[in-house]
This record gives sequence, structure tokens and C-alpha cells, in this order.
Amino acid sequence: MTGSAQTSRHGFYLKPMAILIAVTALSLASRVNALTWSQVLEHARGQTVNWFMWGGFPSTNAYVNGYVAPRVRELYGVKLRQVPIKDISEVVSKILVEKQAGKNQGGEIDLMWINGENFRTCKKNDLLYGPFAARLPNQKLVDWSRPSVYNDFGEPVQGLESPWGSAQVVMIYDSKRIPHPPQTMADLLNWIRKHPGRFAYPAPPDFTGSVFVRHIFYHVSGDAVSWQGEFDENRFDDAANKTYLLLKGIAPSLWRQGMTYPENPIRLAHLLADGEVDFAISYHPAEASKMIHDGLYPDTVRTFVFKEGTISNTHFVAIPFNAAAKEGAMVVANFLISPEAQLKKADPEVWGDFPAIDIRRLDKTWQEKFNNLPRGIATLSDRELQAHQLPEPPSEILIRLEKGWDKHVLKKR
Repeated sequence: MTGSAQTSRHGFYLKPMAILIAVTALSLASRVNALTWSQVLEHARGQTVNWFMWGGFPSTNAYVNGYVAPRVRELYGVKLRQVPIKDISEVVSKILVEKQAGKNQGGEIDLMWINGENFRTCKKNDLLYGPFAARLPNQKLVDWSRPSVYNDFGEPVQGLESPWGSAQVVMIYDSKRIPHPPQTMADLLNWIRKHPGRFAYPAPPDFTGSVFVRHIFYHVSGDAVSWQGEFDENRFDDAANKTYLLLKGIAPSLWRQGMTYPENPIRLAHLLADGEVDFAISYHPAEASKMIHDGLYPDTVRTFVFKEGTISNTHFVAIPFNAAAKEGAMVVANFLISPEAQLKKADPEVWGDFPAIDIRRLDKTWQEKFNNLPRGIATLSDRELQAHQLPEPPSEILIRLEKGWDKHVLKKR
């Protein structure tokens, strides 16, 4: 038995220890898996859940700290501690290092806000606890038949994540300055060429800049659906090269001649508010209305989606394999998809994020509450948004496009 403990003097004591650690971690996970939901609630009481999440949205931070944290403590005795971070990939890297070092329990990260390539990395390296999503009582409110729910950027979720919100890209403009905005990507590209200096998009890998590049990718390749299947290297290279060529071609017509790009969507929003550009981009359909409410945008600002559609996705929470408070994390994940929490999150004066649950599965009283939510003057109807949704491409495409943009567009100025 080559390489076994019996044939390696130096590994004789280390390998049984590694096996013991692995078995201990497995037994702990099995213990949690064996608990009924009532027992999960009992074990969660008194636990502190460290939720690592991007902290760049003030409305999200206020929702988590001002509403979710007090409610889960009041209802379940769970202390929720938000840990704001700039890039969740750094957290994923930390968990990967812990996995390689054999730290299989007692991790400081109990819950993560992730999706896309970060989920793919976690799943590929067995960094997540679960599957756990099906154990959450409120999962009955989630429509798991939706492609953007059962697939996360092309990666099957398989119960390793729980959704807590949905998003769709909208274009933001001031109707006073642009009474008739372009309605297709082709029209927008023509508009950019005819109005030099009046358009900008954030530099990838910022998620808003990256999704603009993916829209260009769909535009030059002719569709979005065909990219959901098996990856075709040659077809991708052809479409990607056309994408970079187009983006490089319009760069001189961008804000500051494409010599610099806004660092994030917040900076882009301020450029629109200050009249330096005529469009902004957001993953959040209600953001423009929130900006009007907060006084950043004038009340003439509106949103639109392209006739061919805009990219939509779901955002999730996941539990690391070595989380110290797995039960508490599950309780928080379950609360996040409760009607109460989803309604609060959907309120445009709180956040305005779209529900992760299917409100048709609620009783009439809750349905009326959702239907009666105030809708900001710049927010499109659910019907219009849902009729113009495009799927995210698999995360492999996203990663390649971001790297390609940096190499072929940014560094070729």
C-alpha cells in the first residue's frame, strides 16, 4: 500500500491524526444533519453568526444591521454580526487555506453572501456545508424550477446555497435630458458613437462593469440561451474577440475618452447626477427610485431594459464547511426568505431588492402586502422586467471575459 501509514515512517503519526480530524469534522456535520428543525432552533439559540458580505451598499448594511440582526436575536436568540468586506473572493481564499491546513471546525466565517464564480470555486473545492437548503422550512416559498435559482451562473446549486434576493440589470437615464433613450444594445452603441464623452461603464471586475461586458458579448454572439450549454472553446474565442474589438472601438467615445473608467456603480451614479454622463447601470431595478428618494437623482430620472432583455440573477447565502455556528447560520438563512424579511427588503424605502420567494405561494394576506408596496416612480413593473430577462452565462465565461477585457481593452488603450 504505497504511501500508507504503514509504509511511511514519517507519516505514521501524522496520517492517523489527519484521518481523526477529518472523521471528527464529518461526525460534527453528521450531527447537525441529524437534527430536526426544532433541534436546530434549540442549538442555534445563544450562537453568534458571523456573516461575511460585501459592505458597499448602505441600504443593504442598514437592512442587515438595523432589521435582520435585531429580529433574529428577538425571535431565535441568535446574535448576527455583519462583517463587511470589499471582495468575497478573499474570504473564499481564506476558507480554502483553512481546508488545506486541516482546520475542519471552529471557523470564524459562519455565513457568506456569494454567487457566480465564488460559488463555483467553493463547490469545486468542497468548501461548503450541506446540502442544507432543503432543510429550511421557508424553502417551500422558493420556486426552484427557475433557471436562475437552481443554477448559479450555470453551476447547479444542489442545495449548497439558499437564495435571499434577485436582481436584474436596468439602464438609468434622466428623461429631461434624454426623452427617448435607445431601446436596444445596437441603438445604445450608435448613441455612444454619436455622443462622445457622454457614456461610461465601471471597470471590470466591478460587477456592474462586468455585466455590461457580458451584454456586449451576448450582442455580438447573437443570443444568450446557447451559452447555457456545453462550453465551446472556439465559439467563445470568436465571440470574445468580437467583444473586445467592439469595446476597444467605442473607448474613444466614452467619458474621458476611455482613458479612465469609474471604479464602481456608486461613482457612475454620481457622474449621472452631476450631468457628466447620460446613463448609469444598475443590477437593482429599484435603485433609481431609491436615489430619487434619497435626493441624489432628480425626479425626472427613469429606467429601461433593452428589448432583447437584460441579465438577471439570484443572490445567495452559503455556509462554510467549517463554520462554528452552522445551526445559527441555517436559522438566519431561513429567516431571510421568510415573508416578513422579504417584504421588508422589497420596500423601496428600505432597500427595494426584489424577492427571492414566489409571492404566489403566499396566502392572500401576504400577497396583498407585497402587491401594495409603494413602487418608486423610476421602477419598472414586475411584468415588464420578467418579460425581458436574460440568464447569466456560466461563471467560466464571466472570468474569461473579465481577464480578456483587462488584457485586450484596458491595456490596449
